[in-house]
Amino acid sequence: MKYAYIALTTLLLGTVSCKKMVEPKVYSNLVADNAFVTLSDAKAAVNGVYARLKQPSGKSDAWMYYAGFQVTISDLTTDIGHASSGGDVGLMSDCQWAPANTYLAFAWQHQYKLVSDANISLHYIPKMTSITDAQKNQFTAELRFLRALGYVDLTDAFGPVIMVTEETVAKNFENPDYEAPLPTTPVAEVNKLIISDLEFAAQHLPANYTNSDIYSTNDIGRATKGAAMSLLCKLYMREHEWQKALDLTTEIMKLGYGLYPSYAGLFAEKNKWSEESIFSALADPLNDAVEIMNHFGPINNPVVTDRWQYFALTWYFWNTFAANDDRKKMFYSDYIGTDGLHYMQAPPGQTNPPAGFYYMPDVATTKFADPKGSTTYYDGHVFPILRYADILLCRAEALNELNGPNGESITLINQVKSRSHATGLGAAGTFTKETLRNAILQERGWEFFFECKRRQDLIRMGKYESVVNTYLTAVGKPASITLPRDKYFSYPQAQVDLNKSLSNGDRRH
Repeated sequence: MKYAYIALTTLLLGTVSCKKMVEPKVYSNLVADNAFVTLSDAKAAVNGVYARLKQPSGKSDAWMYYAGFQVTISDLTTDIGHASSGGDVGLMSDCQWAPANTYLAFAWQHQYKLVSDANISLHYIPKMTSITDAQKNQFTAELRFLRALGYVDLTDAFGPVIMVTEETVAKNFENPDYEAPLPTTPVAEVNKLIISDLEFAAQHLPANYTNSDIYSTNDIGRATKGAAMSLLCKLYMREHEWQKALDLTTEIMKLGYGLYPSYAGLFAEKNKWSEESIFSALADPLNDAVEIMNHFGPINNPVVTDRWQYFALTWYFWNTFAANDDRKKMFYSDYIGTDGLHYMQAPPGQTNPPAGFYYMPDVATTKFADPKGSTTYYDGHVFPILRYADILLCRAEALNELNGPNGESITLINQVKSRSHATGLGAAGTFTKETLRNAILQERGWEFFFECKRRQDLIRMGKYESVVNTYLTAVGKPASITLPRDKYFSYPQAQVDLNKSLSNGDRRH
């Protein structure tokens, strides 16, 4: 961004030095009064908010909010994710973050961009006179779902945050004071807004768009009734509102979702949508491509070439998969590289590879680097945000928390396991509530690696400190997680400097 400003300044100085100024011809002037006029304007505004989920990072990259910064804070800060490239991302994966870490700043920035864009459209669209009430309700419901998603992510990561709404937008237009310090709002109060938004969305959104009067095609990827209910279920799980979460899973299971037949097929780049999809960030390599494969793809691989292995799984976690589990096969764990070396995991006790071998510090996944997918720099991988397997395992967990080990929980877990040909759990009587909770946590790790759920799962189950410190110690790193300090990340230092109402207090400094 700095270079853009320098270039602009240079251009302006050069223009002033000319003897004759060239007056620009203005073809249009987009301002508040003409930005929200037609139905097409409203659709474009809503689509622009969805685009925040897969926007460029701001550093000439096209990696996504979810597949970039959300993965960093949700997976790399646990026993699952690893980054061997060093720098700020390496510090995150070693659980050594500090307020000045770039990835905390990026996460905050992109979560708030989603919220802010939704708020602006929520301010204008209800005032439009050219669209019907049904259209207003549809657009408002989509926007409120997206705002709720942003606030769930913000409160997961940072706890109490600055709560802004469409009313904030109106106040800023009437009496702008952009330097006023804004106080944080307790999580319980933000939750009330999230719940209100999602209940409205669930009431007004369709189950799908096959017969939509507003959108001309079956717009897969848009927020639906099922997506709103699923996100609300996830919020209730976070808050240990087990019965409310359980009741929602009952309703979601009536909407016709199901598990895709194969785990590998579910994540194939060509599989944009399936019966398991509830809400995803979609991409197409020709129209709105992303840079997911570059960041998740393996180094020096002969099939998926010229990738960075920026995000990879820890060998520590990969080794927990059973050999018969299809999900263990979703990795580039052993291959002959383009440089002729044999790429593999270091054998136990060995650190220095013999001639002809390379011991990888971590292992890349095919989940977002499909060997049959794009061969170009930018790709069309879909990033799942909510899918049906999550709802099944949430139900199993809620039932266990309410009633202890039970047959339905075992059946639900085994339903997910059987899709990947993994060995099922035994009878409910062989578990206690605690050991079944541990089994669910383990299953969620195997099922949802790199889907932005691991840290939240560990915190919800009270396992973040013990699980991650055990991992860090095992790989020779300092056991650096301390609760309650690390339940939430530090507020980004740049935000603390700008807003004196923000303080890291007992958080990391």
